[in-house]
Amino acid sequence: MSIKINYSKKAPGNTSANLILFFNEDYKFNSSKKFLSNSELSYINDLLKTLDKKKNLLVFELNSKKKVIAISIKKDLTASGVENLGAETFGQINNKKKDEYFLISESINSKINNFLGHFLHGLKLKSYEFKKYKTKKDLRNISINIFGNKNKNSVQNQIKFNAIEEGTFFARDLVSEPGNVLHPDEYAKRLITLKKDGLKVNVYDEKKLKKLGMHALLGVGQGSIRGSYLVTLEWSGAKNNSKPLAFVGKGVCFDTGGYSLKPARFMEDMTYDMAGSATVVGLMKSLALRKAKVNAVGVVGLVENMVSGNAQRPGDIVKSYSGKTIEILNTDAEGRLVLADALTFTEKKFKPKFIIDLATLTGAIIVCLGSEYAGLFSNDDKLSKQLFEAGEKVQEKVWRMPLHKNYDKLMNSKNADVQNINYVGGAGSTTAAQFLQRFIINKTPWAHLDIAGMAFSKYGGALNSGGATGYGVRLLNQLVEENYE
Repeated sequence: MSIKINYSKKAPGNTSANLILFFNEDYKFNSSKKFLSNSELSYINDLLKTLDKKKNLLVFELNSKKKVIAISIKKDLTASGVENLGAETFGQINNKKKDEYFLISESINSKINNFLGHFLHGLKLKSYEFKKYKTKKDLRNISINIFGNKNKNSVQNQIKFNAIEEGTFFARDLVSEPGNVLHPDEYAKRLITLKKDGLKVNVYDEKKLKKLGMHALLGVGQGSIRGSYLVTLEWSGAKNNSKPLAFVGKGVCFDTGGYSLKPARFMEDMTYDMAGSATVVGLMKSLALRKAKVNAVGVVGLVENMVSGNAQRPGDIVKSYSGKTIEILNTDAEGRLVLADALTFTEKKFKPKFIIDLATLTGAIIVCLGSEYAGLFSNDDKLSKQLFEAGEKVQEKVWRMPLHKNYDKLMNSKNADVQNINYVGGAGSTTAAQFLQRFIINKTPWAHLDIAGMAFSKYGGALNSGGATGYGVRLLNQLVEENYE
């Protein structure tokens, strides 16, 4: 799919060009003869009298060659609602191999700041496709010509939206890749290429990880013929040496469950068990591309959880980077082992202002929240509030779940400092978060986002067409932009 956005100084006139027009909530507007003839105006006004004005978007044909997409700007419309209108508009133009539209920005009458930018942002986010491995390419080329100066996208806003889109699409691409392509070795190589965007990238391979004592992370990947890695991505955008904002992601490139083997049905979906890391990578790319005025670091643990003669066993005990010992009761509770080492490393090395980790960690969070909210667990009320508000604004919602010292007893091990699952049962997502909290050693403000229900969509959402969603890139970008720049 190719969508070209052009700013046109030439009005479409009375040609056969398709039109995107904006109306008030009653589908009335002061139209211009620069892009509609008197007969067309009369026809549209008569037609609108017969159509359902409660709808946000109406589509009709003026003739066999000319289509009009009429969009109603409701009084209670928000910026995220404008993005939804853009996505809905894409659904109406995504039906021909080649098509051209004139979007008449003069018809926009809204107090929403940068209405046009939000509209095009939603349209482009919805247009994403992953068809890399299709042998027959169904190439579609859509041109959208913006006519009129009103609400024109500023250069600065275009850079911001483009950066967020590129970061989101990069995350979606990573999650969409099959496990035989995007294994840890390949993933690490792709992250090195982000140096061109201005990020400082460091790759810690198995030799370095062993020297550091990251045996929790290494234990997960020891059954694979592929390597295991910890990769850091640093962005220095602040003029001072302020503490960085830290983002940590689980990057299990494929998860068989290990010896605690997953059921065969739907195991193919476990290529997206690295979605937390993809979000972190996509965010860091976005921050670099838009030259964000913050210091930030992304840390991702890249492993493959496989079954072999060298794989980790239930009952094994490993020593984490923090020095705490962990008893492995279930090898399918592997993501928290990767994060345990990554969290302590991030806190110790970078001394960040806060740490936010993201992971497709538990199926229990899907049972609880479905695909509407990510589970939020945190030791800090301020950070939690900021995440909740950012999520509401960009439609990547979070819901805070409980942490409590009483849950610790469910994770205490008789043979080690902690065990990696709650064998009693219940509170699966909370006890997983409670486990992670033990590896925040210095009381750094921390939030854990369990995105298992959000990272991949079978049916598509408002701003994605199904498949990898890139959830979290826009959420965390909003958090940074609104509170820390």
